[in-house]
Amino acid sequence: MSIFPTKIVLATDGSREAKLAAATAADLAKSTGSELHVLYVGEALNPYAEEVGLAGAEAGDFERQARDLLEAEAERVRAAGAALAQAYLSRGKVDHEVVTLAEEIGAGLVVLGSRGRGGIRRALMGSVSDSVVRHSHCPVLVVRDGAGALPPRSS
Repeated sequence: MSIFPTKIVLATDGSREAKLAAATAADLAKSTGSELHVLYVGEALNPYAEEVGLAGAEAGDFERQARDLLEAEAERVRAAGAALAQAYLSRGKVDHEVVTLAEEIGAGLVVLGSRGRGGIRRALMGSVSDSVVRHSHCPVLVVRDGAGALPPRSS
């Protein structure tokens, strides 16, 4: 039995952090021979919709644009040399949909980008990545941009 996951779920929202997560997931899937499943979840009130070009879209436009975003992410994964098992478009609460898909397909790893939220908003609402980490049945890899990270301490 391998210690590597046989199925990896990549949750994406089209952000820069999600693109970094896609590159990481593609590399992991390719190097371990794992299946890669890509998921985009549309939320009625997605706080990042404007950033990824989905703000102000009507229902039909939203679905078309969400499918385009999902296909672009799937193509990015293929271009990185990973075998894409399936791409999923879902609607609902992002953290719930990610955890549910991972459970349904028996994923061994979930990969997603980290999104920074400031002070009070994060304290009140938490974050998608925090919730997925808390509720997932399998390990979760949260990929950070690294910009703004503290420099290493000198001895």
